[in-house]
Amino acid sequence: MALWTVHGDGRPTDGDAIAPQERVSWPLTIGFGAQHLVAMAGATILVPATTGLPVSTTLLFSGVGTLLFLVLTRNRVPSYLGASFAFIAPLSAARDEGIAAQLGGVLAAGLLVVIIGVAVKALGVRMLESVMPPVVTGAVVVLIGLNLSHRATGSFAEQPLPAAVTMGIILLCGVLGRGAFFRFSVLLGVLVGWAMGFWLGLVDTAAVAGADWVGLPAFHSPELRPSVTLLVLPVVIVLVAENVGHVKAVGALTGRNLDGSIGDSIIANGLSTALAGIGGGPGTTTYSENIGVMGVTKVYSTAAYAVTGVAAVLLAFSPKAAALLTTVPAGVVGGATLVLFGLISLVGVRIWMEHRVDLANPGNALVGGAALVAGVGDLTLELGDMELGGLVWGSLLVVILHPVLRWLGAVRKG
Repeated sequence: MALWTVHGDGRPTDGDAIAPQERVSWPLTIGFGAQHLVAMAGATILVPATTGLPVSTTLLFSGVGTLLFLVLTRNRVPSYLGASFAFIAPLSAARDEGIAAQLGGVLAAGLLVVIIGVAVKALGVRMLESVMPPVVTGAVVVLIGLNLSHRATGSFAEQPLPAAVTMGIILLCGVLGRGAFFRFSVLLGVLVGWAMGFWLGLVDTAAVAGADWVGLPAFHSPELRPSVTLLVLPVVIVLVAENVGHVKAVGALTGRNLDGSIGDSIIANGLSTALAGIGGGPGTTTYSENIGVMGVTKVYSTAAYAVTGVAAVLLAFSPKAAALLTTVPAGVVGGATLVLFGLISLVGVRIWMEHRVDLANPGNALVGGAALVAGVGDLTLELGDMELGGLVWGSLLVVILHPVLRWLGAVRKG
């Protein structure tokens, strides 16, 4: 039995949506995979660069994790698993403890996510929905997009000319383009912006010239230390919330009910994170950048993500190729992500609208509003040696406070 059915004659017409278990011709599928690769590359490379973990190893486990995710979700949930920004704060705080201790924390977080995923799968989605109804999942999706907005605007302001050109091409192709110009709008925008970066002298190729064509990633073994593990474990809440939000967002985009895949999605992300912890990479999560690409292009095919996963694995064994990806100018990344993060935020609003969430309800409005401000404002607080950012606090506020206040309200009425 084929993994994917061919959509029509393999060449989508304008307005066609490509379903997760469909594919177009392989040349086009490879092109869509390249587009997802470009979308994920900047963030996935930035996380290990910030935390001191090896970039090539991160790419390897990112690609392996993506392929594992597609297998465990049975090709139902298109997603790329890239390095999670939620790990930056705890892993940076634990940097003096060494890579082995950092990886021990990643491994522990991954295993806990697996346990939660198994519980969700065993007890059913209704159990999770009682804790994370549409008002919560919609808020988490909005949070994921808007919490990252500072990265987009900061990179845009750093190099406004290539950023504006990149954004302009994505918008023009995405709104007015037809055929390949519409489907590859993100890739075209990044490539033109990248070329402009070369022309303006913003691209430093010294690292590319000095890198080998072929080489093994740097592998490291984990070491479990309670102090570091306790630093990393709060990230688990964010990973679970991001997975639920991702599945809900993809369901909203594709018009399908994917709730039955939430448990599989959480398990797959946990296993991917645990594997990264065993071998030398930061934890992984479903990527909002790639949801944004799907929203722009209407190509939801998991075949494109399989191509991206394989490409990431191959890049991990080519230091020169990995170094080339790091030369994409900050402004180009900013121009692209300004569009993509905004789109994923509106998907969260769409979840609210489709489920007719009552934003006049005090519980929904007050808790959701506080969570959004905490996330968008990137509220950052230190608890001992641990620094938690806005995505963590925003997710905690809406995931924990909403069901608690709803329960208290029910008790009061009873």
